[in-house]
Amino acid sequence: MPSTSSASSPPSSTSSRKLSRPVRRAALVVHVIASAGWLGLTLGLLALAVTAAGTGSAVTVEASVRAMKLFADWLLLPVAFLTLASGLVLSLGTRWGLARHRWVYVKFWLTLATITATAFALRPGLGSTVAAVAAGEPLPDATGLMTGPIVSLSAYVFMTVISVLKPWGPTRRGRRLRAESARPTRSARQNA
Repeated sequence: MPSTSSASSPPSSTSSRKLSRPVRRAALVVHVIASAGWLGLTLGLLALAVTAAGTGSAVTVEASVRAMKLFADWLLLPVAFLTLASGLVLSLGTRWGLARHRWVYVKFWLTLATITATAFALRPGLGSTVAAVAAGEPLPDATGLMTGPIVSLSAYVFMTVISVLKPWGPTRRGRRLRAESARPTRSARQNA
């Protein structure tokens, strides 16, 4: 998440469009709320997975995995895509840029990876787990049921930490753009 403090902000490049302050703030609020929602949904999935794995009640197992499937089918992807979209708006519309700073770039790729894992691994896995449990079979893989939420939660916590700390400095592209914006333009040199 881009910072609003000018002390840690990199110099702005004149070649890109920046969001107005009210639009940037609105996008930041949407991004923080969507990110917190995504984190909360994942915590909920983990709590349901632990409940399903730790109970001896078939009814509780079925209710837990059905609730997990409901979260995954109806909430996770919309919240994930809102997080991605608002993050892209912020990165492309602020001085941070998408490929100028390593922490932003890492967050972008981790977001894409977790969305992909949710769409193509978590949701189908929950579908087959619900089908098995509804047919009266025992929980197929308790560890696997918890793995997705644990990995996702780890990624989201990591992304939150790097959003706050902003480590690693600029990318090669970011250093080049910074150097270009620091050079005096030809017209400025002629006027001097």
